[in-house]
Amino acid sequence: MSSRRVLVINGHPDPSGQRYCTALSAAYLRGADLAGHQIRRLDVGALKLPPIQSQAEFLAEPDETARAVQAAIRWAQHVVIVYPLWLGGPPAVLKAFFEQVFRYGFALAAPGEKGGGLMKGKTARVIITMGMPAPFFSLVFDRAGLKCLARGILRLAGFSVRSTIIGGVEGSPERRKAWLNRIESLGVRAV
Repeated sequence: MSSRRVLVINGHPDPSGQRYCTALSAAYLRGADLAGHQIRRLDVGALKLPPIQSQAEFLAEPDETARAVQAAIRWAQHVVIVYPLWLGGPPAVLKAFFEQVFRYGFALAAPGEKGGGLMKGKTARVIITMGMPAPFFSLVFDRAGLKCLARGILRLAGFSVRSTIIGGVEGSPERRKAWLNRIESLGVRAV
C-alpha cells in the first residue's frame, strides 16, 4: 500500500479533548502514522469559524483561519471527519466550519462556471457517533444527520465518501475500546 496524505478533522465542538470523538480521531491518526501515511489533524472546537449570515458574506474572501483549513484540505488525499450526532445532525460549530471553508472557488465552481465539485479525486470517511443504536438511526431517521454532510457537502464538492456509524457510545468500556481498535485499523489502510 502506498503512503497517503491524511487529514483528520475532529468535529466535536468541545475543545477540551476529553470526548470520544477526540479518542476516535487519535485512533485513526495512530493507525495512519503506524502505516507510514503522512498525517495532519484539525480540531473544529479550537477554531474560530462563526456561521455565515448572508450571501455577501459567503461570497467574500475567507478569513485567515478558513484559508489555513483550505490549505490543509488541498494537501490531503484522504479526509476523515469525526463528529457526534446532535439534535439529528452535525453540531452547529461543524456546520459553520463547512460554511466558512467550502466556498466557491475552493470546493465548488461558482454558479455558471463549469467544473462542479473541485475536490474530485479525493476520498473521505465520515465517522459519526451517537447515543441511539445505529440501526435505529438508519431505519427511523434514514441517516439524515449523515446525509446532510456526506451528500450535501462532501459529495457535492467531489469527494468519494464512505461512512462509519457508531451507535450506543455510552455503552461499555469494552465496546468503546473495540471501536477504537476498528477505527485505528481503518487508519492503517487510510480508508
